Parts: sequence; structure tokens; C-alpha cells
Amino acid sequence: MAANKKPQDWLHNGLYIQLASEKEFFQMAKHAPNIVLLFHRTGNPHCRIMDTHLKILAAKHLEAKFCKLNIENAEFLQKRLRIDRIPETMLVKDGIVVDFIVGFQELGNRENFSTAMLECRIAKSGTISYKPKEKRRGSCKARKGG
Repeated sequence: MAANKKPQDWLHNGLYIQLASEKEFFQMAKHAPNIVLLFHRTGNPHCRIMDTHLKILAAKHLEAKFCKLNIENAEFLQKRLRIDRIPETMLVKDGIVVDFIVGFQELGNRENFSTAMLECRIAKSGTISYKPKEKRRGSCKARKGG
């Protein structure tokens, strides 16, 4: 472990954690350069779908922290970032918000997208590293941006 890293800096890597508040997110952001944050609403079926995929990716990608925050506990961020659709995933690279994934629009606009498709889409932001197992043309069709 590097001398300048504190145990809490790497404690949650590999886990997909529920944040209780915006304050908890801001504390994490001080120490974690790469974050995948799902804004969700309890009981929303689309949020549960995204949840399932992000939990799998959290265990695979230790280079980023994966977490979720109930939008009802994120009034400041919701207004500041103009989050009006749920689920919305915020991608942070080197401490800077670099991209958002809004709903399933960039994931084939359907509920049955693959975890690999989401992984590829997150990787386009630079938040995680991803190399597809198969080098098929179009295997990573998700595009950065809207």
C-alpha cells in the first residue's frame, strides 16, 4: 500500500455501496479519483436493473468506487446537475465529472442490455478500464455523450 493512502481510501473498492447522503459522497470524492455513482429512487424497476449490473462491475473494477445515492437524499446535486430522469449514472474521472448515463438511451434503449455493454459505456468516460474479450466489429457500440 502506498504511504500516502489511508485504509479508508481503498476500503470500499470492489463493493457497491449505498451512500446515506450527499455529504458522504463529497467525503468519498475527496479521496477517490474515479467514481461511478447511480442516482436512484427506491422501488424504481429501472434503477433495480442498473443496480444489478453495477454490483457486478464493482467487483470487477477495483480502479473505481461504485456507489448509489437515493435522489431524495441528494437535493443539492439534483438541482446543481439538473438530474430529472432516473436512473442516472454520474461518471467521475480524476476527481472531475466527465459524463452521465441517462436511463438506458445509450444502452440499446431497452431493459435487457448486457453488463458488458454498460461496462463498455462507462469505460468510454475513462472511469474504468475495459478490453472486450472478443474483438468483434460493433462490440462496443455505446457512444460517449448524448
